[in-house]
Amino acid sequence: MNPYIGHDSQIYGIEEHRLVGGKGDGMRLLEINNGKGLELTVSPDRNADIARLRYRGINLSYFSPCGYVAPAYYESTGANWLKSFTAGFLTTCGLQAVGSPCTDEGEELPLHGSIANLPAEQVYWLEKDRQLIVKSVTKDEGIFSRKLRLYRELRVSLDKNEFVIQDTIENTGDRTEPIEILYHMNMGYPLLDEDSIIEIPSVQVLPRDEHAAEDIENWMKMIKPESNYVERCYYHKFEQAGKAGIIQPKLKTGLEITFDASELDGFVEWKMMGVRDYVLGLECGNCYPDGRDVMRKTGMLKFLEPGESKQYQVKIRCFDV
Repeated sequence: MNPYIGHDSQIYGIEEHRLVGGKGDGMRLLEINNGKGLELTVSPDRNADIARLRYRGINLSYFSPCGYVAPAYYESTGANWLKSFTAGFLTTCGLQAVGSPCTDEGEELPLHGSIANLPAEQVYWLEKDRQLIVKSVTKDEGIFSRKLRLYRELRVSLDKNEFVIQDTIENTGDRTEPIEILYHMNMGYPLLDEDSIIEIPSVQVLPRDEHAAEDIENWMKMIKPESNYVERCYYHKFEQAGKAGIIQPKLKTGLEITFDASELDGFVEWKMMGVRDYVLGLECGNCYPDGRDVMRKTGMLKFLEPGESKQYQVKIRCFDV
């Protein structure tokens, strides 16, 4: 025990709060502080995703105009997912679908799936091995439907400014289920602006569409917010080690994402330089956001057998430059 303090929260810890007012009224928030400069806001009522990320008091993530939105407001048709897209540092896409709305084998699938709008049914935290650990369980299960569970473990270091997201997806039903997941991680101002340096050491960069192809030589260059900007997406291929980073030289601050690219084999750079819609997505996943029907046709769609589970892990590190 530290003889200088009366309570651990003088230095680090996790506190639970609830929002009052607006569309986020009643939502639980976990405020995590590692005592080294790293602060996270985790939203148990939105799949224990990460609503905010700060480093040494600097905001690193994008927060969309719709703000906090409780699950009750979610509309699961077409692209209505955007109405409750808080973004934050992490919005998890999946599990039944990622990307464009589509119909796959007779099933109508909405934009980016529903998991990010489901509240975790179980959430608790503990301190162990010099880490603050948050554990949660989100159930995407229904009668005559898929039965998938996402077991999340968020491990925040007390010694370094880094954390790990480890997800285990389990098929608790009696039929083979397709599974898609995308870690929609969103960089925002002031970490992100026209002077930001983007580092993605991929071996191949492909444009998602013709619009992206027109400016592919500038995939790594950020610009000032631009009126009527249309998003551009680039698909990056890695060898086994996946890595992406952003550095803000004016703030002497950087962030790095690492993952196993043999497991999370669909990395997306989402470049959105619009006015107030100013965000850079660095998104690793097990698919591309073209719709589940397209992933099935290309052979990239993954499946879980009854009783089978699959684990994915992403590490985020914040640092001084």
